[in-house]
Amino acid sequence: MKPSHKLVAALVVLAAMSGLAATALLVSAPPALAAATSPAGLGIAPDAWSYGLLGAALATGLSSLGAGFAVAKVGTAAIGALAEKPELFGRLLIFVGLAEGIAIYGLIVSILILNRLT
Repeated sequence: MKPSHKLVAALVVLAAMSGLAATALLVSAPPALAAATSPAGLGIAPDAWSYGLLGAALATGLSSLGAGFAVAKVGTAAIGALAEKPELFGRLLIFVGLAEGIAIYGLIVSILILNRLT
């Protein structure tokens, strides 16, 4: 059973709205909250701490969203090709793995950002 395009569009809009709401909460947090969450004695400004956390969250979230989209497109094409030629399994698996690597790159970038903050 194939999901309708309206359902997929509604889920994408819901995910985008929840992401925007979380970003708005993070950006509009008072400086006292940012200062309370920053480690004591590091001398990091509360604004820098907030923007660092925002950058790490966006790096992970957007790369995961892009990887999910890429795996959906590549995986669909791979299954279609695999149905016609089963001997292409190894080559097609490489393409799906490359698409999944996008999320890993975003996670590495967010880890580097968080290490720079502490």
